Amino acid sequence: MCGRFALTTPVDGLRRLFGFDRIPNLPARYNIAPTQAVLAVRAEGEARDCFMARWGLIPSWAKDASIGAKMINARSETVREKPSFRTAFRRRRCLIPADAFYEWKTIAGAKQPYRIAFEDGEVLAFAGLWERWQGADGSDVESCSIVTTDANEILQPLHHRMPVILDPGSFGSWLGGAEDEAASHMFPYAGERRLTYHPVDRRLNNVRNDDAALADPVELDNTATSDPEPAKTSPKVDQMSLFD
Repeated sequence: MCGRFALTTPVDGLRRLFGFDRIPNLPARYNIAPTQAVLAVRAEGEARDCFMARWGLIPSWAKDASIGAKMINARSETVREKPSFRTAFRRRRCLIPADAFYEWKTIAGAKQPYRIAFEDGEVLAFAGLWERWQGADGSDVESCSIVTTDANEILQPLHHRMPVILDPGSFGSWLGGAEDEAASHMFPYAGERRLTYHPVDRRLNNVRNDDAALADPVELDNTATSDPEPAKTSPKVDQMSLFD
């Protein structure tokens, strides 16, 4: 799965890589959590556009937005059949940029977070789905989910799942290709760039902590006996404004 990630790359770099024109109001984030607003990129005709979406896909037929907290990830093995995701997979695929993502491993009875990123520091592009849901008050909420698959050989010692990570050459076919073409990308990452990981401070477990020190490697404390389970949802936050 993918339950937290970071995005700190300057906007100009993101615009060049993902091919969108607008300039989002995008502060550096080191601890992005479910239900918070995240940057996503989708096809707009022959062009691409960026938008902010609530992390945790809310199906269009849902009666309540709270269901999204359970839909932060979409399993690649079932995304084409599961009612929550199948329409979005057919019609509303997106890219979700990240600098790194986090997974947890139990060490000495405690949940230890690890930061996973490309060794060269390049941006990760997660395969995503997005949906538009209308609330009872008539307001529209756009939400998204990250597609996951089996972990590759590098990450298997850490966790059994990982996000589907796309190379730039597959952006177009993921966003606008036929279903079978898009499905051909839903496999463990095997690109040229190497993924690496290191342990980070357990302060990451609290979604209120969001600072640059969370990216720093730490020495493991093998004497720990307990640690709170990382929260799956964040405290209520205002949606970030996309543009100045």
